[in-house]
Amino acid sequence: MSATSTLVNRTVITAWSAVSPFGIGRAAFAEGLRERRVAEAPLEREPWQAAAETACLVPDFDIRAVLGKKGTRSMDRATGLAVTTVSRLLDDSPRNRQVATGEDSALVLGTTTGSVQSQMDFTRDSFTGEKPYFVDPARFPNAVMNCAAGQSAIWHQLKGANTTIAGGHAAGLYALNYSRRLLNFGRARTVLCGAVEEFSHARSWLDKHSHTPETDGAALPAGEGCGLLLIERADADDPDQPVLAELLAVQMGIALGGDVRTALASCVERALRRAEVRPEELWAVSTSEAPGPIGEQEQAVVESATVGAKPRHLTQTALLGDTVAASAAFQVAGVLVHAEDDPSAAGRVALVTSVDRDGAVGCALLRLRGPALA
Repeated sequence: MSATSTLVNRTVITAWSAVSPFGIGRAAFAEGLRERRVAEAPLEREPWQAAAETACLVPDFDIRAVLGKKGTRSMDRATGLAVTTVSRLLDDSPRNRQVATGEDSALVLGTTTGSVQSQMDFTRDSFTGEKPYFVDPARFPNAVMNCAAGQSAIWHQLKGANTTIAGGHAAGLYALNYSRRLLNFGRARTVLCGAVEEFSHARSWLDKHSHTPETDGAALPAGEGCGLLLIERADADDPDQPVLAELLAVQMGIALGGDVRTALASCVERALRRAEVRPEELWAVSTSEAPGPIGEQEQAVVESATVGAKPRHLTQTALLGDTVAASAAFQVAGVLVHAEDDPSAAGRVALVTSVDRDGAVGCALLRLRGPALA
């Protein structure tokens, strides 16, 4: 695909925002990434009672302080992170709110399992609560996987398709692929697409008991947050459409028997072929930086796919920690931040890859803003 190809009827990213361990909003994420700031910090014993002593938390994130008291009494952390991120993206410019709300505005949100803390709390209350009700019914919605997406849509008047996709570390790419399909088939005019992950007492202990150093590598500090993109069809008749990148391809796969390398290599090969992108066109690569054997396989695939090219290797996991479902969305946001700072990125392509220990793998190709996207 040449750098001068037309954008008619193509899928583009026009805005983004994030609530991350760097802080709330797009500017905080960009500043933290540019400064290479490490977000890991000691955890207070109360209220977390966590299995680990450190984590990468969104600093000073209090739901009621950020969103107000109305409608937040029973809101859990994952939902608060998602609602806040949607709010920040919509408030970043009048155009964002105009095009991303209403009847044709969809929301696609990736997750691991929803709020593990809410699910465990609700289950425990069903055994320990007093009769006749046992549980607080206002907290039941928090226990279902699609709570964060549903509450975000209600809060911000997003009346189109509302979808939650569980995919672990690859959830952001699953959401990106689903969003593209909604646009291609005319089921939405715009899509707010991203993924969310919360830190909690329950998650910290699940991480501890499910981690096997021999197969999973060294444990990373847990991170949290929500990354969100505004996805649209390119519109030549809209001079105000601020195209940041074109979504050239998304390919997903499953690694059978732990063979991440074969599955991911197939995804990358299909993406490059279908997008008609040559390795030398790659400006940068952002991997999920998974620890252990699966990370080694991911890196081997990237090295093989970029033979003859010298792309930048963008890294951020050491700064943000293991943000699980939010990681791929943060990777895309990181690509956009670096592209904004590097004139050589204009018109070139970034490769984003993701692997999960449960077998989900995927990649995306983005052509960055430049002469072809003006």
